[in-house]
Amino acid sequence: MFIIFRYLTRQVLISMTAVSGILLLVFMSGRFIKYLAEAAQGELAADVLFAIMGYRFPGFLELILPLGLFIGILLAYGRMYLESEMTVLFACGVSERQIMWQTLGASLVVMVIVGFMSLYLSPWGMQQVQRIFNDQYKMTEFEMLAPGRFQSLSSGGRVTYTEGLSDDKRELRGVFIAQPEGDGVVLISAERGTQIIDDVTGSRFLVLHEGTRVEGQPGQRDYRVVEFESYGLKISQNQAAREKRIKEAVSTFELMASDDPEERALLHWRIALPLIVPVVTLLAIRLSRVNPRQGRFFHLLPAMLIYIAYLGLLIVARDALANEQMPEWLGLWWVHVLFLGVLLALHKLPELKRRRRLRHA
Repeated sequence: MFIIFRYLTRQVLISMTAVSGILLLVFMSGRFIKYLAEAAQGELAADVLFAIMGYRFPGFLELILPLGLFIGILLAYGRMYLESEMTVLFACGVSERQIMWQTLGASLVVMVIVGFMSLYLSPWGMQQVQRIFNDQYKMTEFEMLAPGRFQSLSSGGRVTYTEGLSDDKRELRGVFIAQPEGDGVVLISAERGTQIIDDVTGSRFLVLHEGTRVEGQPGQRDYRVVEFESYGLKISQNQAAREKRIKEAVSTFELMASDDPEERALLHWRIALPLIVPVVTLLAIRLSRVNPRQGRFFHLLPAMLIYIAYLGLLIVARDALANEQMPEWLGLWWVHVLFLGVLLALHKLPELKRRRRLRHA
């Protein structure tokens, strides 16, 4: 029996790893492209992108692993039904109940991993992401510049360009700045620029050297041109963005002590994620039965529809809890109970069909 258990576990884990790897690549690629676009717009520094993705990795994995296990069981056991391996196992005395318990035993490992990520590791990772975001928002716009690129930054619609930038991002070469002023526009160009910090107030200034300031209104001829040796600009910081708070970064212990409906809904969501694993495992075992005449992937579509409905109802219930449209004692438990009922119906359906055939025989 141990050899059979090891074989079944290996088949499921191989399929789960392959599916989870592909899904993880798709999800993380989409998120990375979003952060890359923010870096291109000057909202994030390029050197923090991989750190952000690393800290967000547990958050992606906690959602992907249950789905990967679900599809892995469908593919592995579906192949075994199609190639009559399951028929051989049943003929050798292995019952469906034994296969179910053995698969549940392997899925408990996945459940523990998802629970650890959902309750502890993912919130910790989001705390690190929040810290990185706050550090980025505290940086001045000129520390976010990339040489050789026009960048529209946060301080008043200012567009900035620099040909070169020192390693400490305090010295700029070949500076061009365009910013609105009233009904007109101000264009400033300078050979170089230097960042200066006021020791008393902590305010930051950009001092431009050897340049020209052009002020006027587009379509008019009364432009004013001023040449300067030194010209100072105050560098503003985005105060609202600096105070940004990510709810997913709140620790589970803080959620337990919170009275906020949104945070209580998030707590129920974190508890629900590992509970998905045993339910979808039982569903996948039942849905993996394949008639050889139907093809290997015939059962995937209805199975995926059931999984999507399961996850969708959990999300709807979480939002209802957050909006106080559902009592907290009900939580997300009713969704798990509902799909356990679906599982029971799927197990009873073949027996009902068999009785009906016997009755008409």
